Amino acid sequence: MEHPENSAEYAGLQVNSGVEQPSIINPYMKRSRFRRRELTVDEMVEGIRRGDVTVLSQAVTLVESVNPQHQQRAQEVIEKCLPYSGNSVRIGISGVPGAGKSTSIDEFGMHVLREKGGRLAVLAIDPSSERSKGSILGDKTRMEKLSQHPDSFIRPSPTAGSLGGVARKTRETIILCEAAGFDKIFVETVGVGQSETACHSMVDFFLLIQLAGTGDELQGIKRGIMEISDGIVINKCDGENVDRCQMAATNFRNALHFFPMPESGWLPKVLCYSGFYGTGVKEIWDMIYQYFDFVRANGYFDYRRNEQAKYWMYESINEHLRLSFYNNPLIQQRLTEVEHTVLAGQKTSFAAAQQLLDAYYDTLKNASSKL
Repeated sequence: MEHPENSAEYAGLQVNSGVEQPSIINPYMKRSRFRRRELTVDEMVEGIRRGDVTVLSQAVTLVESVNPQHQQRAQEVIEKCLPYSGNSVRIGISGVPGAGKSTSIDEFGMHVLREKGGRLAVLAIDPSSERSKGSILGDKTRMEKLSQHPDSFIRPSPTAGSLGGVARKTRETIILCEAAGFDKIFVETVGVGQSETACHSMVDFFLLIQLAGTGDELQGIKRGIMEISDGIVINKCDGENVDRCQMAATNFRNALHFFPMPESGWLPKVLCYSGFYGTGVKEIWDMIYQYFDFVRANGYFDYRRNEQAKYWMYESINEHLRLSFYNNPLIQQRLTEVEHTVLAGQKTSFAAAQQLLDAYYDTLKNASSKL
């Protein structure tokens, strides 16, 4: 573009065009050089068995993907890792939001790695936004000590709309972590209510973190999350809060007497500790290992693992049936139409659901008759 200063009326003034600016992208760069080579199933299994956390992270990403091709490869990886799983202690950690779960996991993890050795995996579940469907995945920033420890692996995952405060694929991730040599696994939930108990169905010990003075002591007399806890700990027992924590512990112990004895035969204990100062952590680990000795001796440990495997088999069936229904071409075509009839008041929700189910069953019958 010619500068107006170079016109005849501006005699004696000359403005040069300047030097052409180079592109911000290196023209000699070959994009193919920087593409990560996709690992085969055998290479991925070998890397997991070797304890390579980079390969383990890629495998977990594969498991969490909704791509059908990724799902197929993920199932092959899980199947080959399955013989090397089951050799860890799985501990679920839950509690109300703000109870200090992430800080407590940092202290619990560092203590057990110092005292017992081994390797620790933390599967932190982060809540997903109902509007944007996104997650912050920032739990790792609150585990400053563990995140720098060479024998720890922290994997935050979004809930992605799943129930129970745990990701849909958390159980499969546990199998991969066990195959990678992690003998202690923490599953941190997003903060539970009385009916959200999915985490309990995939761990060996369920630890509930509570706070004093929040009114939750009275919630203990209700059935729900208190009923499935194997241990209850009250955080922030320090400074002027010690007396309140001790009083809350007494109230929780009294509330537990209203419940029938658990199947394990273990009466849950109530302890106080401070996650910030790290006091009382040893007593909590002593309680956890006492529980494992107790349930291994009476056979409940293996019984609970078998029941969990059966539970997740039925859950997988329900999940696949749901996906098969909504991915059916005929259902996708008619779903909006039937939805409009419900919104217009022309048909009840139950009748509309039955109509869609009948159409789905008909497609299955037609498909089977052609075989």
